[in-house]
Amino acid sequence: MATATTCTALSVASTAGGACLFSHLPRTLAKTNMSATRIVSSKWIYSSKTGLNPLQRECAIKKTVPTRKLQVRAARTESQGVSLGFRAPSFELPEPLTGKTWKLEDFEPYPALLVMFICNHCPFVKHLKKDIVKLTNFYMKKGLAVAAISSNSVATHPQDGPELMAEDAKILNYPFPYLFDELQEVSQDFGAVCTPEFFLFKKDGRRPFELVYHGQYDDSRPSNNVPITGRDLSLAIDCVLSGQPVSQVQKPSVGCNIKWHPGAK
Repeated sequence: MATATTCTALSVASTAGGACLFSHLPRTLAKTNMSATRIVSSKWIYSSKTGLNPLQRECAIKKTVPTRKLQVRAARTESQGVSLGFRAPSFELPEPLTGKTWKLEDFEPYPALLVMFICNHCPFVKHLKKDIVKLTNFYMKKGLAVAAISSNSVATHPQDGPELMAEDAKILNYPFPYLFDELQEVSQDFGAVCTPEFFLFKKDGRRPFELVYHGQYDDSRPSNNVPITGRDLSLAIDCVLSGQPVSQVQKPSVGCNIKWHPGAK
Protein backbone atom coordinates (compact mmCIF):
# COMPACT_ATOMS: atom_id res chain seq x y z
CA MET A 1 0.00 0.00 0.00
CA ALA A 2 1.37 3.41 -0.95
CA THR A 3 1.60 6.07 1.78
CA ALA A 4 2.03 9.86 1.82
CA THR A 5 5.74 9.47 2.35
CA THR A 6 6.43 7.24 -0.61
CA CYS A 7 8.19 8.54 -3.61
CA THR A 8 6.31 7.14 -6.42
CA ALA A 9 2.96 7.95 -7.98
CA LEU A 10 0.35 5.28 -8.46
CA SER A 11 -2.56 5.33 -10.87
CA VAL A 12 -5.18 2.61 -10.76
CA ALA A 13 -8.05 2.27 -13.21
CA SER A 14 -10.58 -0.35 -14.18
CA THR A 15 -9.54 -2.97 -16.69
CA ALA A 16 -10.37 -2.78 -20.36
CA GLY A 17 -12.41 -5.24 -22.36
CA GLY A 18 -15.84 -4.48 -20.92
CA ALA A 19 -15.32 -5.77 -17.37
CA CYS A 20 -16.90 -3.55 -14.75
CA LEU A 21 -15.10 -2.26 -11.70
CA PHE A 22 -15.64 -4.53 -8.67
CA SER A 23 -16.93 -7.36 -10.88
CA HIS A 24 -14.01 -9.49 -9.74
CA LEU A 25 -14.79 -9.16 -6.04
CA PRO A 26 -15.96 -12.31 -4.20
CA ARG A 27 -19.62 -12.61 -3.29
CA THR A 28 -20.70 -13.82 0.13
CA LEU A 29 -23.54 -16.28 0.11
CA ALA A 30 -26.74 -15.07 1.78
CA LYS A 31 -28.97 -17.00 4.03
CA THR A 32 -31.53 -18.99 2.06
CA ASN A 33 -34.42 -16.82 3.17
CA MET A 34 -32.79 -13.54 2.17
CA SER A 35 -32.81 -12.02 -1.32
CA ALA A 36 -29.58 -10.06 -1.09
CA THR A 37 -26.22 -9.90 0.65
CA ARG A 38 -23.25 -7.54 0.62
CA ILE A 39 -20.07 -7.89 -1.41
CA VAL A 40 -17.18 -8.24 0.98
CA SER A 41 -15.71 -4.83 1.92
CA SER A 42 -17.99 -3.01 -0.51
CA LYS A 43 -21.14 -0.90 -0.32
CA TRP A 44 -22.41 -2.41 -3.56
CA ILE A 45 -25.30 -4.84 -3.07
CA TYR A 46 -25.48 -8.15 -4.87
CA SER A 47 -28.92 -9.23 -6.06
CA SER A 48 -29.70 -12.95 -6.18
CA LYS A 49 -32.43 -12.26 -8.74
CA THR A 50 -30.16 -10.84 -11.43
CA GLY A 51 -26.78 -12.12 -10.26
CA LEU A 52 -25.45 -8.56 -10.56
CA ASN A 53 -24.92 -5.68 -8.17
CA PRO A 54 -26.29 -2.23 -9.18
CA LEU A 55 -23.00 -1.00 -10.66
CA GLN A 56 -22.62 -4.18 -12.70
CA ARG A 57 -26.20 -3.90 -13.99
CA GLU A 58 -25.55 -0.30 -15.05
CA CYS A 59 -22.42 -1.38 -16.89
CA ALA A 60 -24.26 -4.20 -18.60
CA ILE A 61 -27.01 -1.83 -19.77
CA LYS A 62 -24.69 0.92 -20.99
CA LYS A 63 -21.98 -1.49 -22.14
CA THR A 64 -19.38 0.96 -20.96
CA VAL A 65 -16.44 0.67 -18.58
CA PRO A 66 -16.43 3.22 -15.78
CA THR A 67 -12.94 4.48 -15.04
CA ARG A 68 -11.95 5.48 -11.56
CA LYS A 69 -8.46 6.74 -10.88
CA LEU A 70 -6.66 6.80 -7.58
CA GLN A 71 -3.51 8.90 -7.40
CA VAL A 72 -1.03 8.90 -4.56
CA ARG A 73 1.33 11.81 -5.09
CA ALA A 74 5.05 11.76 -4.36
CA ALA A 75 6.07 13.47 -1.12
CA ARG A 76 7.86 16.45 -2.62
CA THR A 77 9.97 18.42 -0.17
CA GLU A 78 11.97 21.60 -0.78
CA SER A 79 15.28 22.48 0.84
CA GLN A 80 14.86 25.31 3.30
CA GLY A 81 15.83 27.02 6.52
CA VAL A 82 19.63 27.29 6.13
CA SER A 83 21.15 30.77 5.76
CA LEU A 84 24.04 31.54 3.45
CA GLY A 85 27.22 32.06 5.45
CA PHE A 86 26.33 29.07 7.65
CA ARG A 87 29.49 27.26 8.75
CA ALA A 88 29.84 23.60 7.86
CA PRO A 89 29.21 21.50 10.96
CA SER A 90 31.74 18.90 12.03
CA PHE A 91 30.97 15.29 11.24
CA GLU A 92 32.56 11.86 11.51
CA LEU A 93 30.87 9.23 9.36
CA PRO A 94 31.73 5.80 7.93
CA GLU A 95 31.98 5.02 4.23
CA PRO A 96 30.34 1.59 3.76
CA LEU A 97 32.24 0.85 0.54
CA THR A 98 35.73 1.12 2.05
CA GLY A 99 35.13 1.04 5.80
CA LYS A 100 36.98 4.34 6.14
CA THR A 101 35.73 7.03 8.52
CA TRP A 102 35.61 10.54 7.11
CA LYS A 103 35.70 13.83 9.03
CA LEU A 104 35.14 17.43 7.98
CA GLU A 105 38.83 18.01 8.66
CA ASP A 106 39.72 15.64 5.81
CA PHE A 107 38.49 18.27 3.36
CA GLU A 108 40.27 21.27 4.93
CA PRO A 109 42.98 21.52 2.22
CA TYR A 110 40.37 22.20 -0.49
CA PRO A 111 39.03 25.64 -1.47
CA ALA A 112 35.45 24.37 -1.80
CA LEU A 113 33.36 21.51 -0.47
CA LEU A 114 30.13 20.12 -1.89
CA VAL A 115 28.05 18.07 0.56
CA MET A 116 25.11 16.21 -1.01
CA PHE A 117 22.36 14.44 0.89
CA ILE A 118 21.23 11.58 -1.33
CA CYS A 119 20.03 7.97 -0.97
CA ASN A 120 19.58 4.81 -3.03
CA HIS A 121 15.85 4.63 -3.69
CA CYS A 122 14.55 8.19 -4.19
CA PRO A 123 13.35 8.81 -7.80
CA PHE A 124 14.63 12.39 -7.66
CA VAL A 125 18.12 11.12 -6.83
CA LYS A 126 17.98 8.26 -9.33
CA HIS A 127 17.07 10.79 -12.00
CA LEU A 128 20.36 12.65 -11.45
CA LYS A 129 22.82 9.98 -10.32
CA LYS A 130 24.69 9.44 -13.58
CA ASP A 131 24.96 13.16 -14.25
CA ILE A 132 26.12 13.81 -10.68
CA VAL A 133 28.97 11.38 -11.32
CA LYS A 134 29.96 13.29 -14.47
CA LEU A 135 29.71 16.69 -12.80
CA THR A 136 31.68 15.73 -9.71
CA ASN A 137 34.37 13.96 -11.75
CA PHE A 138 34.82 17.14 -13.75
CA TYR A 139 35.01 19.55 -10.81
CA MET A 140 37.03 17.34 -8.47
CA LYS A 141 39.84 17.59 -11.02
CA LYS A 142 39.59 21.36 -10.62
CA GLY A 143 39.94 21.29 -6.82
CA LEU A 144 36.42 20.70 -5.52
CA ALA A 145 36.01 18.35 -2.57
CA VAL A 146 32.81 16.28 -2.52
CA ALA A 147 31.02 14.10 0.00
CA ALA A 148 27.62 12.42 -0.23
CA ILE A 149 25.61 11.43 2.83
CA SER A 150 22.62 9.12 3.25
CA SER A 151 20.58 9.69 6.40
CA ASN A 152 17.46 7.67 5.67
CA SER A 153 16.18 5.32 8.35
CA VAL A 154 17.06 1.71 7.63
CA ALA A 155 14.16 0.69 9.87
CA THR A 156 11.67 2.10 7.36
CA HIS A 157 13.79 1.92 4.19
CA PRO A 158 16.21 -1.02 4.31
CA GLN A 159 17.04 -0.43 0.63
CA ASP A 160 19.02 2.60 1.84
CA GLY A 161 21.14 0.58 4.25
CA PRO A 162 24.96 0.54 4.24
CA GLU A 163 25.38 -2.72 2.32
CA LEU A 164 23.27 -1.45 -0.58
CA MET A 165 24.92 1.97 -0.34
CA ALA A 166 28.28 0.29 -0.95
CA GLU A 167 26.80 -1.62 -3.88
CA ASP A 168 25.37 1.57 -5.37
CA ALA A 169 28.66 3.42 -5.01
CA LYS A 170 30.54 0.57 -6.67
CA ILE A 171 28.12 0.13 -9.57
CA LEU A 172 27.98 3.85 -10.35
CA ASN A 173 31.69 4.31 -9.62
CA TYR A 174 31.16 7.29 -7.31
CA PRO A 175 34.35 9.41 -7.28
CA PHE A 176 33.38 10.78 -3.84
CA PRO A 177 32.85 9.06 -0.48
CA TYR A 178 29.24 7.98 0.13
CA LEU A 179 28.76 8.21 3.90
CA PHE A 180 26.18 6.66 6.23
CA ASP A 181 24.53 8.92 8.83
CA GLU A 182 22.94 6.15 10.89
CA LEU A 183 21.96 8.35 13.84
CA GLN A 184 20.69 11.14 11.55
CA GLU A 185 22.56 13.69 13.65
CA VAL A 186 24.61 15.05 10.75
CA SER A 187 21.57 15.70 8.56
CA GLN A 188 19.97 17.59 11.43
CA ASP A 189 23.15 19.58 12.07
CA PHE A 190 23.16 20.62 8.41
CA GLY A 191 19.42 21.30 8.39
CA ALA A 192 18.90 18.86 5.51
CA VAL A 193 15.31 17.81 4.83
CA CYS A 194 15.24 16.20 1.37
CA THR A 195 17.11 14.11 -1.18
CA PRO A 196 18.84 15.33 -3.18
CA GLU A 197 19.94 18.42 -1.26
CA PHE A 198 23.12 20.33 -2.08
CA PHE A 199 25.34 22.39 0.24
CA LEU A 200 28.27 24.17 -1.42
CA PHE A 201 30.84 25.68 0.94
CA LYS A 202 33.84 27.87 0.18
CA LYS A 203 36.98 28.25 2.25
CA ASP A 204 39.16 31.32 2.45
CA GLY A 205 42.54 30.46 3.93
CA ARG A 206 42.24 29.38 7.54
CA ARG A 207 38.60 30.41 7.80
CA PRO A 208 36.00 27.64 8.25
CA PHE A 209 33.92 26.44 5.33
CA GLU A 210 31.03 28.86 4.76
CA LEU A 211 27.85 28.09 2.83
CA VAL A 212 27.53 29.97 -0.46
CA TYR A 213 25.01 27.82 -2.32
CA HIS A 214 22.03 25.82 -1.07
CA GLY A 215 19.90 25.29 -4.14
CA GLN A 216 18.82 22.92 -6.86
CA TYR A 217 20.89 20.90 -9.31
CA ASP A 218 18.89 22.27 -12.22
CA ASP A 219 15.26 22.50 -13.39
CA SER A 220 15.01 18.84 -14.40
CA ARG A 221 12.67 16.53 -12.50
CA PRO A 222 11.86 12.83 -13.01
CA SER A 223 8.78 13.46 -15.16
CA ASN A 224 8.93 17.04 -16.49
CA ASN A 225 10.94 16.22 -19.66
CA VAL A 226 13.44 19.02 -18.94
CA PRO A 227 16.98 17.93 -19.93
CA ILE A 228 19.50 17.37 -17.13
CA THR A 229 22.24 19.97 -17.33
CA GLY A 230 23.40 20.62 -13.75
CA ARG A 231 23.33 24.29 -14.73
CA ASP A 232 22.47 25.85 -11.36
CA LEU A 233 24.97 23.88 -9.31
CA SER A 234 27.68 24.12 -11.99
CA LEU A 235 27.39 27.89 -12.15
CA ALA A 236 27.78 28.15 -8.38
CA ILE A 237 30.84 25.86 -8.37
CA ASP A 238 32.41 27.83 -11.24
CA CYS A 239 31.99 31.04 -9.25
CA VAL A 240 33.53 29.59 -6.10
CA LEU A 241 36.53 28.05 -7.85
CA SER A 242 37.20 31.26 -9.78
CA GLY A 243 36.88 33.48 -6.72
CA GLN A 244 33.71 35.17 -7.93
CA PRO A 245 30.65 35.83 -5.71
CA VAL A 246 27.78 33.35 -5.98
CA SER A 247 24.35 34.80 -6.72
CA GLN A 248 22.07 34.78 -3.71
CA VAL A 249 19.07 34.14 -5.96
CA GLN A 250 18.85 30.36 -5.62
CA LYS A 251 16.01 27.96 -6.37
CA PRO A 252 15.51 25.37 -3.64
CA SER A 253 16.30 21.75 -4.29
CA VAL A 254 13.24 19.52 -4.64
CA GLY A 255 13.10 15.84 -3.75
CA CYS A 256 11.86 13.17 -1.38
CA ASN A 257 11.77 13.96 2.31
CA ILE A 258 14.50 12.40 4.42
CA LYS A 259 13.07 9.27 6.03
CA TRP A 260 13.47 9.91 9.75
CA HIS A 261 13.56 7.12 12.31
CA PRO A 262 10.04 6.26 13.58
CA GLY A 263 9.11 8.72 16.29
CA ALA A 264 12.15 10.95 15.66
CA LYS A 265 10.25 13.81 13.99
